[in-house]
Amino acid sequence: MDAIILQVLNGLDKGGAYALIALGLTLIFGTLGVVNFAHGALFMLGAFCAVAFTKLLTISERVRDESVTFFEAYKEIPYLEIWWGDTGRAIVDWAVPLSVLVAIPVMLLIGLAMERGLIRFFYKRSHAEQILVTFGLAIVLQEIVKHYFGANPIPLTAPPLLAGSADIGQWFGVTGISYPMWRIVYFLFSLVVIAAVFAFLQLTTFGMVVRAGMADRETVGLLGINIGRKFSIVFGLAAVVAGLAGVMYTPILAPNYHLGMDFLVLSFVVVVVGGMGSLPGAVVAGFLLGVLQSFASLTEVKDIVPGIDQIIIYLVAVVVLLVRPRGLMGRKGVMEV
Repeated sequence: MDAIILQVLNGLDKGGAYALIALGLTLIFGTLGVVNFAHGALFMLGAFCAVAFTKLLTISERVRDESVTFFEAYKEIPYLEIWWGDTGRAIVDWAVPLSVLVAIPVMLLIGLAMERGLIRFFYKRSHAEQILVTFGLAIVLQEIVKHYFGANPIPLTAPPLLAGSADIGQWFGVTGISYPMWRIVYFLFSLVVIAAVFAFLQLTTFGMVVRAGMADRETVGLLGINIGRKFSIVFGLAAVVAGLAGVMYTPILAPNYHLGMDFLVLSFVVVVVGGMGSLPGAVVAGFLLGVLQSFASLTEVKDIVPGIDQIIIYLVAVVVLLVRPRGLMGRKGVMEV
């Protein structure tokens, strides 16, 4: 029972990352018809927004360590702590969550720049050409990050209040089960972002126009609505969703320059399984495949089928596509031959 609960939770927090990235991919494909292989790079850029913001907050001054008396010793103290005392220390400790406030405008601008500067010229081109150009863009972004931040992972820590483990056993009536609090926070955060995206699309006039444009872009254009501008904003919002997923994932997995590529392929599989163009399908498939991958990583399972944890997602994708080519919740005729 303990192992089952832990694997479900492991799958849910990993599935949260898959779902958020796949949600942005589906938004872009559903609105613009673009297969965006640079979307994983947006996840990576979000993570490095947190890295850059944390480095900015931790700029330090070298001061004498008064606790050492028998020789001269020095320590680094962030300027924020020197200027503002405990308040400054708290800001430094909560650097990762505060990075969300920085990542939102930064990722929105990056998304708009990508769409206006490059992606819009490939709307009417083949999917193969879209994949090539966006994959090339992803490599360029990856190398830029590698140049400025180096090739090694850069670990970030969760705030002290959320860095420990929670006794989750009492939630399920079982004793002795603990789970990292930040992973629980990440799962809840992913649910909030997903709910916000769906509420935006369902409850606002802007979202209504976007959904109408996804169904029939030409008709909406004939009504005098500049659907192209709205779709550009949607691309920016998709970049924000991917970036936020990356920011909050940094305490779980140390950011490195190839982080985006690691998640990109898996997230595309999630989109295909859920159904190309289906937002609910992307979310459901993200969490489902996350949980399946988590259970496949159990030692008992790997003893029976070695390496199953590395291929389980692809096996599920093959089965789903053989049985239902448009995916679990895909619209009829989308990506079907």
